[in-house]
Amino acid sequence: MEILIISGLSGAGKSKAASFLEDMGFYIVDNMPAAMILKFAEFCAGGNGRYDRVALVYDVRTSDSFTELFDVLDKLRGMGGVCRMLFLQASPETVIKRYKETRRRHPLSSGTDTLEEAVHREIEVMRPVKERADYVIDTSSLSTAQLRGELLRIFSGKDEKTGMTVAVTSFGFKYGLPLEADLVLDVRFMPNPFYIETLRLKTGLDKAVSDYVFSFQQTRDFLSKLEDLLTLTLPLYAEEGKTSLTVAVGCTGGQHRSVAIAHALTGFIQQTGYPVTEYHRDIPRG
Repeated sequence: MEILIISGLSGAGKSKAASFLEDMGFYIVDNMPAAMILKFAEFCAGGNGRYDRVALVYDVRTSDSFTELFDVLDKLRGMGGVCRMLFLQASPETVIKRYKETRRRHPLSSGTDTLEEAVHREIEVMRPVKERADYVIDTSSLSTAQLRGELLRIFSGKDEKTGMTVAVTSFGFKYGLPLEADLVLDVRFMPNPFYIETLRLKTGLDKAVSDYVFSFQQTRDFLSKLEDLLTLTLPLYAEEGKTSLTVAVGCTGGQHRSVAIAHALTGFIQQTGYPVTEYHRDIPRG
């Protein structure tokens, strides 16, 4: 079992980090007192694998003393499982700016005169926790996507590329656009195998249809340009933090041209290293 303690300064991005870690397969529990962590760990250990990866959010509001937290960490690490702590920090200026934008109250504001004083006090209070952390991430200059990429690198051994799944689907325009589509490609300009009697009842997955579609220079040129476009844009989508991208390829009925192009496109994306799925929505309508 793997337990990750997420701690850090208020306004440094603990909630965002927890959301990304949840997408990576962690079971998230927010604001769990140190006294309950061991019991919760025992509960998870008996969960038949359901809670193999757990992330617990722990902040300055949880306890007045961190001695209990440190004792729990030592006991968990002595139990043989993986127990690590992530600490998120940001510069005082960044934290103050974020609090002004959200108009939330700082958790230490009741005992201080100004927001700046509360931020600096928390930095000092949380210093012992930071010193015990296995990983420290400063989010002052990180975008949301960059934070996600850093978490992927540390806790999944993956980069942005493997953190984004691409779905390629073919469809027929006469049946409507796929609602989940991010990119829509119209290939109705290509010669239509439907008008070839020997190909009409086949689909773009059949070699005869695919050979016909790709026998035209315009098709080969289109696919080449499309590959160039995806070579440029897929890393940018991944870098921006997109976890899934749906590319929809459409022709009139979703049987021939769109299927052949979608199938070829899937093969290209697979070669670039992105996880990719292939789906032909309207073939059953043929």
